[in-house]
Amino acid sequence: MTWVFLAAAIACEVGATMSLRASEGLRDKRWAPLIVLGYLACFSFLTLALRAGLAIGVAYGIWAASGVALTAVIAHLAFRDPLTRTMGAGIALIAVGVLLVELGAH
Repeated sequence: MTWVFLAAAIACEVGATMSLRASEGLRDKRWAPLIVLGYLACFSFLTLALRAGLAIGVAYGIWAASGVALTAVIAHLAFRDPLTRTMGAGIALIAVGVLLVELGAH
């Protein structure tokens, strides 16, 4: 269940961030409830993952890194934000870093 909570935290954080982008910096206030609820849900699920026994270094590392990578990819697909080769290399390095953090925790 720990990993389900962490995955939910990541999904909520990315969803809230994409909603923030869609709101054009909160110029469109209709997105505000989704943004607030998304971030609240994100931290609630992250708390549940920690309570279930996931180490903070692992949880935060995976949560933050996955959020960055997924946000970049989804923003490219949804909003045509740039996604260069350099950014792709950064995402690959993030994936390797998350893997090393996870392996180092055992």
